[in-house]
Amino acid sequence: MKMKNNKAYLFFQRLFKVLGILALVGSFFLAIWLYKLGILNDSNVLKDVVHHYKFWGPFIFIMVQIFQIVFPVIPGGLTTVAGFLIFGPWQGFIYNYVGILIGSYLLFILVRIYGKRFILLFLDEKTFMKYEKKLETPGYEKLFIFCMASPVSPADIMVMITGLTNMTVRRFMTIIFITKPISIIGYSYFFIFGKDIIQHYFH
Repeated sequence: MKMKNNKAYLFFQRLFKVLGILALVGSFFLAIWLYKLGILNDSNVLKDVVHHYKFWGPFIFIMVQIFQIVFPVIPGGLTTVAGFLIFGPWQGFIYNYVGILIGSYLLFILVRIYGKRFILLFLDEKTFMKYEKKLETPGYEKLFIFCMASPVSPADIMVMITGLTNMTVRRFMTIIFITKPISIIGYSYFFIFGKDIIQHYFH
């Protein structure tokens, strides 16, 4: 029975790694496709899409955001920016925030239940050891808070690693609740307006 379980575990481990690669490639072609449709560079097209899927659009987006956190095979930054581009700054922020809160909670709980084996479905042993060492450093919680607020940190990995600590669910969710607005806004606005900022200072 144990042998069968190990084979199944290795199968899912390889499957998620393959899905991660396919998601990266698929995201690239999706971006090209959306650009050709005009969705990425024409606000009127965006408004038409949102209006057409007025009810299901937000719900589907939140579910996608939850999925990409719990099963990190889709680049999280892409979905975060997509929320702002599709729904606008206010609604985009709310839908991103809700999806990330729920997804982070579920990911934390899954690691708390299944431990290291769940993490190794998505990380190789070497990468896991690299991050696990951070647990032994003084002030780990401060590092975790910084990573949750930073728009460029490996947030999903840090959530999984933190699931191995003795941090309470309430403490974890309080940190996520306070810090995630900073990273969501920072990442999205830098991505959307970064080109203009760079041109302004380096033109």
